[in-house]
Amino acid sequence: MGYKPIESYGVIGDLHTVALVGIDGSIDWCCLPRFDSPSVFAAILDDQKGGSFRIASLYEAQHKQMYMPDSNVLVTRFLSDQGVGEVVDFM
Repeated sequence: MGYKPIESYGVIGDLHTVALVGIDGSIDWCCLPRFDSPSVFAAILDDQKGGSFRIASLYEAQHKQMYMPDSNVLVTRFLSDQGVGEVVDFM
């Protein structure tokens, strides 16, 4: 699998905790229910055993990530020859 560069992550949060969402749609870091809680997903630290959650295209796709205007709502798009998929993440 390998590690993603830190700049390929978007951040979502709710003032109690945050999650790092990769440009491929994977949640690779998240502590719940608070910042100081144990991690639920920690692939950013250990890509083999850290765990992650991912919704992804079945086909080879280009990835785009952006925030909706004036919000912390993160949109990840999967663009392929078969179509476009979109995942919207927020807390």
